Amino acid sequence: MKYTDIDIVIDQENRILKRQHNNLVNQVRQNEQKLLRIQQQEIRFIRSNSLSDLICEILENYRLEAGLDHVTLSLVDPEYELQRILQETGANLADFPNLLFYQTEQQLKALLGQSLAPGLGAYNVKTHQFFFPSNPEQKGSVALLPLIRQDRLIGSLNLGSASRERFLSHTATDFLQRLAAIVSICLENTVNHERLKRVGLTDTLTGISNRRFFDQRIEEEIARSIRTSSPLSCLLLDIDFFKRINDTYGHQTGDCVLTDVANVIQSQLRGSDVLARYGGEEFSALLINTDTKDALEIAERIRECVASYKHHFNDQKQLEVTISIGIATLDRGANHDDIKANSHLLVKNADQALYQAKENGRNQTRYFAHIPE
Repeated sequence: MKYTDIDIVIDQENRILKRQHNNLVNQVRQNEQKLLRIQQQEIRFIRSNSLSDLICEILENYRLEAGLDHVTLSLVDPEYELQRILQETGANLADFPNLLFYQTEQQLKALLGQSLAPGLGAYNVKTHQFFFPSNPEQKGSVALLPLIRQDRLIGSLNLGSASRERFLSHTATDFLQRLAAIVSICLENTVNHERLKRVGLTDTLTGISNRRFFDQRIEEEIARSIRTSSPLSCLLLDIDFFKRINDTYGHQTGDCVLTDVANVIQSQLRGSDVLARYGGEEFSALLINTDTKDALEIAERIRECVASYKHHFNDQKQLEVTISIGIATLDRGANHDDIKANSHLLVKNADQALYQAKENGRNQTRYFAHIPE
């Protein structure tokens, strides 16, 4: 069989296409394996039981798993709270030479750059020695990953490699940004968990935060809301005719209803929101970065979920309950100098809206300044 010039060209092109196809398949497989390793590492971060465990996971296990030469962690700790938590749980700060602390966000921002974007590139001793103090003469490349939660810089994860090709300035940062987001969330969660353990801010019946925790967080969130010009809404949620439930079915059933309702409400909130048992059969929630319109949608979703939930008691018997909800949103002109007064006013307004919902027949949502139809 005689091959023509066209046949030869087609054969060459087919060979080229086959090589390209094989290369793409190999690249996809490598990316799948890389993603699997990342997911497994994220799970280990999430499973960390304490702040010290999480830090060890980041500085040691992750460094080995990722094949890095250096990993350091910078944390903003203005009140030395994180250092006290570590010391009180038995950790020796001297055992963490790659754990760095900064007293203010601005100190860390000055080193990272105001854009707070991931910084990749060749190691520069003048710029990067502050992030790798144990290895000031390190050669190779680095990746500086800002850790941000609720619009606040809480630290940075700093990765170093002896290879100049590991972190190139033009490299895509999708995986690294995901890593930074996971580490940020895990740090926030473990710190909040440590805080709860230290000061007893959990309601023992429902497992959610208690009134004391809510009173602390509302002032923090109001200050943040004013500083960042972002909305903040407060919900007060009250179980309708709860006394009748206790009188008819007993306090044990009433306790089960409280726990069930708390779980239903929690399932409809985001991780950044704050839910607490405010007292008795009343709950309170802070919706971060949420205006009145969005708060109303969330509250209605919660109300409908509670109303449709079947509470089981005494074997097969079922009980249906409803809740009334009042909403208030922080005044955009709130005075930063009087955070406590703002918190009292926000709760007072939500309480007035809740009272209106009760007076208008219960099992409904009202927001402050809402005009009844």
